[in-house]
Amino acid sequence: MYFDIAVLPKYLPYFLPAAWMTLKVSALGILLGLGLGLGTAFMRISDKALFNLPARAYIYFIRGTPLLLQLLFIYFGLRSLAGLEALSSAVLALGIHNGAYIAEIFRGAIVSIAGGQMEAARSLGMTYSRAMIRIILPQAFKRAIPALGNQFIIALKDSSLASTITINELLLKSQQLASSNFLMMEMLTLAALFYLFYTAIFSWFFHRLEARLDVSNA
Repeated sequence: MYFDIAVLPKYLPYFLPAAWMTLKVSALGILLGLGLGLGTAFMRISDKALFNLPARAYIYFIRGTPLLLQLLFIYFGLRSLAGLEALSSAVLALGIHNGAYIAEIFRGAIVSIAGGQMEAARSLGMTYSRAMIRIILPQAFKRAIPALGNQFIIALKDSSLASTITINELLLKSQQLASSNFLMMEMLTLAALFYLFYTAIFSWFFHRLEARLDVSNA
């Protein structure tokens, strides 16, 4: 098999819009997942079955089924019911999927702190919500940072599944170009380089964040 490395700079500009689309889908999905995850984590630690049981069911279903199935279910199901476009479907699927995993990350971090410190805060006259916001959550967030960093990188790579619903991200762009220039390995290599670049940026950011917040002492 012949690999023509000289063509990589030539085709690099063709990947820039797709690289932006990959970043946009990933970022929006992650933001949605953070909101869903934090809300679900609070429901998950609740003593009330009205909140706890739906959260458990959501986490069980999402973690027990493939992301691709969830993506296709949302795309074909909600497109016919609500006219949801491909980009919105991809962001929604990625957000819902990551929300379940982020919920467990936050739940574990909160539970590891909440016991004694919550009791101490309540004994000082703080309400539950005030103690959670001012004492528990800042520490829980610090403890969750390493796991959140890993989950964000997973979400970035999972965004490649959006190619199955015609989102013109990196993987689909590499396939489209390869179908016309017959340079499959070269085009896949360019896509891989963008993923590696994004992963390096994410890893650097979370490493700096961990160091700045002194996560080891959280």
